Amino acid sequence: MAETIQGALAKAYENNARFNSARAGVRVTDEGVAIAKSGYRPTIAGSSSITYSHTSAAGVGMGLTSGSFGVQIQQSLFDGFQTKNHVRGAESRVRASNESLRNTEQDTLFNAAAAYMDVILSRQIADLRARNIEALDEQIRAAQSRLDVGEGTRTDVAQAQAARATAEAQLAAARASVLAASAQYRQIVGENPGKLSGAAPVARLLPASLEQGFAVAAAEHPAIIATQHLVDAAGFSVKAAEGSMLPGVTASAGVSRNYRDSTAPSGGSPNGWSTSAQIGATLTVPIYQGGRASATIRQSKESLGQARIEVDVARDTVRQAVAAAWTQYVAAQETVAATRQLISAAQLALNGVVEERNVGQRTTLDVLNAQANVTDARITLASAERDVVVASYAIASATGRLSASRLGLGVKIYQPQEHYNAVKDKWFGLRTPDGR
Repeated sequence: MAETIQGALAKAYENNARFNSARAGVRVTDEGVAIAKSGYRPTIAGSSSITYSHTSAAGVGMGLTSGSFGVQIQQSLFDGFQTKNHVRGAESRVRASNESLRNTEQDTLFNAAAAYMDVILSRQIADLRARNIEALDEQIRAAQSRLDVGEGTRTDVAQAQAARATAEAQLAAARASVLAASAQYRQIVGENPGKLSGAAPVARLLPASLEQGFAVAAAEHPAIIATQHLVDAAGFSVKAAEGSMLPGVTASAGVSRNYRDSTAPSGGSPNGWSTSAQIGATLTVPIYQGGRASATIRQSKESLGQARIEVDVARDTVRQAVAAAWTQYVAAQETVAATRQLISAAQLALNGVVEERNVGQRTTLDVLNAQANVTDARITLASAERDVVVASYAIASATGRLSASRLGLGVKIYQPQEHYNAVKDKWFGLRTPDGR
């Protein structure tokens, strides 16, 4: 059974290494929220020690063995809202990474569609080049027959043979293009292309006009939305940096068990076990930090300014992509219509030139030129039909609508929220949600 473009896109969605790497990158970003939330939680540490010392004075030796073990707990009560803003910034970066993943999904599906159509086009061109050689073989035989009966010249035969040699070189290049397109297809889809069926433009995802495409892209394109979330993250980074200038309050508590065994004369601390506990709070007021905190705040503000500019960059880039894809789509459609008329006229002209050559009114060179025109027109048509399909996917991608769910690919849609929900509030555990 022939592979369809829907099937190829589904395989690319599941198998593409770049897309799978982007999914892993989102999972890495998810852990940033759990890391930021650790600032709300206490830190607990255990400690133990043992010491032996020996002193000698006036010929008398004294030994002291001491040891302790205990647990200490520290809890931040106020850190200038730094943890709060770190958490919000991490959440914004997660949302930005999810949108970047959607953008990677669009790129993957578009590249798969382009690779699919490139394989079909390269195979069509190779087939047309092979059929052209068959037609030129017939012209060589006809020229040789006319030469044998004295109606032609050796020049006619040489011209036909030269045209065939050129066609053989073109066929070799076309077959090399088939191999290159197949390799690209395998890289993106994950397997070698088999028999591929034709494809139609993805018309249901296209806007009604170019202006509507601009509006849809501005509202839905994941690259724009991702940069907007990064602006939020940069704003929270500024607030977190400013929080380092505020006072901080930390509570601490601990309990320890101590042991002492001394051979010294009594009168000092008693030997044996003792227990001690402590609890307290520490207020820290920053006065001067060597300029580090001020520089960090200024740096964060500059990063925020840059993030805001990146939103404009993304909007301009997406708008240009929509315009380029739309104009290519319209031009390709017009080229298809015009080239079909060209093929009809070129085929009619070829038939006429052959008949005129047979009655001595045309030369073999005229027939060869007419044959080349027909072949070139058919190649132009195949290329234009490929451009119509690819441009339609380019428009869907540029407007932010190219996704597995909207295409109805019949695959299990990857849900990044599942991993995020599994790790965002996790207090401990070394295993990832998938068991690694």
